[in-house]
Amino acid sequence: MTLSFFDQFMSPTLFGVPLIALALSLPWILFPTPSSRWLNNRLLSLQGWSISRFTQQLLLPLNLGGHKWAVILTSLMLFLITTNMLGLLPYTYTPTTHLSLNLGLAVPLWLATVIIGMRN
Repeated sequence: MTLSFFDQFMSPTLFGVPLIALALSLPWILFPTPSSRWLNNRLLSLQGWSISRFTQQLLLPLNLGGHKWAVILTSLMLFLITTNMLGLLPYTYTPTTHLSLNLGLAVPLWLATVIIGMRN
């Protein structure tokens, strides 16, 4: 059996389903959904508290003009944390090891800051 150099990046399959698809969908399955009740459960309260604390720490050194970036930066950080946690699962790798994902996230954000900086 001969293997090429790029076989290490192939996603293993289980019954024809790539395990990376299962690993990407698993956090969203376990993610709590808000209910219509007034009182939330502990998991929703912890989730809301952690996101608000993260956003507060993110906006602390920024002036009021930088606060409009809070939503995109918070969602980017949650996405990066979720995808990097995939590296802890067996037989998977983190999608952020690929240059295409890193450039796909970095170039639009960099270009947006340059264009907004030139405009202002």
